[in-house]
Order: sequence, then C-alpha cells, then structure tokens
Amino acid sequence: MSQDSAAPEAARKLSGRRRREVVAVLLFSGGPIFESSIPLSVFGIDRQDAGVPRYRLLVCAGEEGPLRTTGGLELTAPYGLEAIGRAGTVVVPAWRSITSPPPPEALEALRRAHEEGARIVGLCTGAFVLAAAGLLDGRPATTHWMYAPTLAKRYPSVHVDPRELFVDDGDVLTSAGTAAGIDLCLHIVRTDHGTEAAGALARRLVVPPRRSGGQERYLDRSLPEEIGSDPLAEVVAWALEHLHEQFDVETLAARAYMSRRTFDRRFRSLTGSAPLQWLITQRVLQAQRLLETSDYSVDEVAGRCGFRSPVALRGHFRRQLGSSPAAYRAAYRARRPQGEPSTAVLESAVPAQVVAGIRRPGVSLEPGKPPGDAYTPGRPALPGQRSAP
Repeated sequence: MSQDSAAPEAARKLSGRRRREVVAVLLFSGGPIFESSIPLSVFGIDRQDAGVPRYRLLVCAGEEGPLRTTGGLELTAPYGLEAIGRAGTVVVPAWRSITSPPPPEALEALRRAHEEGARIVGLCTGAFVLAAAGLLDGRPATTHWMYAPTLAKRYPSVHVDPRELFVDDGDVLTSAGTAAGIDLCLHIVRTDHGTEAAGALARRLVVPPRRSGGQERYLDRSLPEEIGSDPLAEVVAWALEHLHEQFDVETLAARAYMSRRTFDRRFRSLTGSAPLQWLITQRVLQAQRLLETSDYSVDEVAGRCGFRSPVALRGHFRRQLGSSPAAYRAAYRARRPQGEPSTAVLESAVPAQVVAGIRRPGVSLEPGKPPGDAYTPGRPALPGQRSAP
C-alpha cells in the first residue's frame, strides 16, 4: 500500500534479541551522501526536548571500509553487519549502482533481519538492494522515477509503482528519490509515535509534515536505456511522435504485432507502467508543454494531445496534476520571470521533435527549476485508469 494506508498485514513478531527503538542504517561505498544522511538525521539525533521519542541509531558498514561517498569523502562506520542483529528497523538509504549486485553478506543480513521480524526500509535506489535480497518479491514498491523501469525489468516479480513518493507494505517499505526519503522517515515516526511526534520532527527539519501526491510532476518522457534495442522501441517512438492523433493501446499492440495481453505484459516489464497509464501520462505532459508555450485554447490543446474531448483532458489533467488546465497555465505564467521570451518565441525555439514528445524532460511550475526530486509540494496521485484517453 502507498503513502499512509494501513499496513496490509501484521508485522512478524520481533525476535527477542531485537529492539523496536533500535534503527540500523546500512551504508555502502559509493553511496550518495545526501540520501545516506537522511536516516542519520531523523533517527540519530536526540530531540526529546521537542517531543520526539528517541531512537537508538546503529550505523553499519555493508562492506569493508573505508566507505567512499560523494565528493570523495571517506566514512568509517562504527558497526559492521553483526550489529543489524539488534535492530527492529533496518534502513538501506541508497545503493551505488543499479547495475551491480550488492554484497552477498549484506543481502543475507537483510534476509535474516526480515525473518526475525525487523522492518526493512529502502530509500531511493536502496530498493534495488531489497529486491536483490528477494524481499520485494510479490510486493508493491517504488524507487526514483528515473530508475523505476529498470527495477521493474530486472525484478519482474516486484510490483513497481513509479508514481508514489513511498510505499508502505507493512514490514517492507520503499521510497522515491532523495526528498521522498524524508517523507518515508517521517511516516515511520508517525506510525511508531503518532502525528504529534512526526509534526514536531518536521518542524525541526523545516519540511512539510506530510506531502500528498506522488512523482508524476517529476516524470521524464525518457524511457529506460534498455528499451533502445527492444522491438517495442519503434512502437514507443511512434506513439510519442503521434500524440496529437487519437489512438489507443490496441493500436500500439497491433503495430507491435502482439495481442493486447502480451503487449501489456511486455510494455510493463520494460517501463514499469501499464501502457494505458503511460499513454495518458504522455498526453498530459504534452498538454503541459502546449499550455506553457502556446496560446492555444484548452479545447485546442485537447485536440493536439489526442484527447477525445476537452472534458477528457480536464479530468486526466486534474487527476495527474491537481489543477485544471486553465489554472495551470495561469499559475505558470504568473511565475514566469520578467523578461522571459514570449510564448511565440518559446514555441518557435522548441524543436519539432520535442513538441511531438520525444524524450522531453518533465516540466516544473517554475521555469528554470529542474523536474527532479526537489522538495516541493506534491500533486494528487494518478489512479489506475481503465477508460481510453
């Protein structure tokens, strides 16, 4: 389950040698320092004066040190893998490479911790470590939107949802990139000690106590590198070039010479998304670009993005971005810096293939800001769709 939903099943009984208040953070060489520092800051500082119950933090090396991190810094963890045996919660804040396997000893330690009732948490690319340990098999999970397709392809038994900021599946939890790790850590504090404690901690960290929505606002049009050599690549490229036309998933399946069922399965394994969900997202992203860079009416934008009606555009746009197309355009233009080129200039400067939707980065409400995982308020999640876009 995602966000603050109740856990789907009761957690395993915690082994007698483990303690609920003990949190082990598993660090590896090559991990980014920001993600690594999030659980250290949340669980490693005594804030009882602010009403935040204290955790006991154990920083553990997942491999032989010294551990080198961002900028060439060297870290020496005070504990090794054996200390994980005392923890009621084990956090893997990041993994250095989505293409290389984690150390077998660390994977075995995670499996043992899970078997003994510990809560296992993967932040950002830490989800790859949990998946390698087999802890995400048959479970819902998320990771940074950029790596979600790779996670889905490499571990097909994992139900990857790239839309969520975090996923709580009871005794195994995962988060999206960077700032979403803060969201998940706050959620853990809220689960353990209630809303007041989580709110007090959020005030100390100077972040929102709870963000709604998911990663849609940051999604990139890019597809995983692995798709480049796949037969579906041509079909996906065609879809992005023809978003202005009205076609459905059956059309794409026919172009791929596959049944709808086979196409759905192959597409999901490559991108981490159902094809209908992906197609709707691409049409909404195209609508964002036109609302930002043109003076087309909302009705015209709907037609140029392949929606069957302006009503369909408005419905999908609001579900994905939390506002109407007209309100989005007004907010975007109100935030545009003085002296920025007019919409006519912007439109003429955009390459035709970009307007058509090929590998265009996701957009931000504020020009000049990257669409990555900056810590800004999220948008309501896009639920699974069944109707044609």
